[in-house]
Amino acid sequence: MAQLDPKNINKIVLAYSGGLDTSIIVRWLQETYDAEVITFTADIGQGEEVEPARAKAEAMGVKHIHIEDLREEFARDYVFPMFRANAIYEGEYLLGTSIARPLISKRLIEIAKEHGADAISHGATGKGNDQVRFELGAIALAPDVKTIAPWREWDLSSRESLMNYAAEHDIPIDFANKKKKSPYSMDANLLHISYEGGMLEDPYAEAEEDMWRWSVSPEEAPNEPEYLELEYKKGDIVAIDGEALKPYEVMIKLNELGGKHGIGRLDIVENRYVGMKSRGCYETPAGTIMLKAHRGIESLTLDREAAHLKDELMPRYAKIIYNGYWFSPEREMLQALIDKSQEYVNGTVRVKLYKGAVSVVGRKSDDSLFDEKIATFEDDAGAYDQKDAEGFIRLNGLRLAIEASRGRDLSK
Repeated sequence: MAQLDPKNINKIVLAYSGGLDTSIIVRWLQETYDAEVITFTADIGQGEEVEPARAKAEAMGVKHIHIEDLREEFARDYVFPMFRANAIYEGEYLLGTSIARPLISKRLIEIAKEHGADAISHGATGKGNDQVRFELGAIALAPDVKTIAPWREWDLSSRESLMNYAAEHDIPIDFANKKKKSPYSMDANLLHISYEGGMLEDPYAEAEEDMWRWSVSPEEAPNEPEYLELEYKKGDIVAIDGEALKPYEVMIKLNELGGKHGIGRLDIVENRYVGMKSRGCYETPAGTIMLKAHRGIESLTLDREAAHLKDELMPRYAKIIYNGYWFSPEREMLQALIDKSQEYVNGTVRVKLYKGAVSVVGRKSDDSLFDEKIATFEDDAGAYDQKDAEGFIRLNGLRLAIEASRGRDLSK
């Protein structure tokens, strides 16, 4: 993307973490565009203090600093709706980074409108998916607000060049002179923590044990299982072991318990939207438990054809989120269908956490479609006439019989 004309940019709202990249971006934007930079720092459960970003932004001459706790909105309005769909990308990835980007884009645009800013900016690189997600979200909400992506404009292409820029411009970064830094590119929120880069760029190399932050290895997990009762209302967890919790509190507790039992580790090679394959490792303790438990309560309360339709649509829904189209008519249409399906997804699921695995071991609901009188292997007192199965099989086999009668060999 060609660099925007600085004469047309007076105010820029930057998604700011306070780290090396975004601190450099603050100064680069100030100098390149001669514009006022407004920072926005979101707490979406990354597990680190966000308030220190205020002092760093102030030291950079930033006057308008927004630091917000968005954990409840993130869990309630983004993560929970996604889990009603049982969404997984490419059969494994629980979309932890993908689902966080729409909320950040939304707040960037809202703050931009509040300050009359001409542009927003982010620190996503030109090789990743996040640039697409941030910018598609911004376009959907405010196409008149420009987006500045420094990684696609500047010539700083390495950590060394970033460090040199910081030194030359007196950028206060408290870890700038520390020799030891994690070799991985990491992103964390309530749903997960991701790891990319470093030795993970060799897809055959096993991840080092000391890389993982949230979970113990399954081998080191407790030798005794732990049982939880998760209460559902309209497809969302509302209580754990009888204790009513807000969505973000549910996720905090499940992350803690899941991590304790070594649950939620994942090592995959995924297909990025921008075209390349990327190897990444993820820790998603809460999400792993939530997915398993949600399917458990749906198995009891959701009609067969409704459940199968959801499963058919889920890969499309997951790809929509992965590719950055949360704010799109197709996602809204699918969400309406998914939410409608959850009307009777109420009840309690009992799960067992043990050595890296989560198992559903019980489920109950006042809205259960499980009829013991019909399903029993004992005398059903006429609730189900087994003779009906003969005609059912004959009708469903009719087309196969016709094929065979015409000499067609279906065994090939």
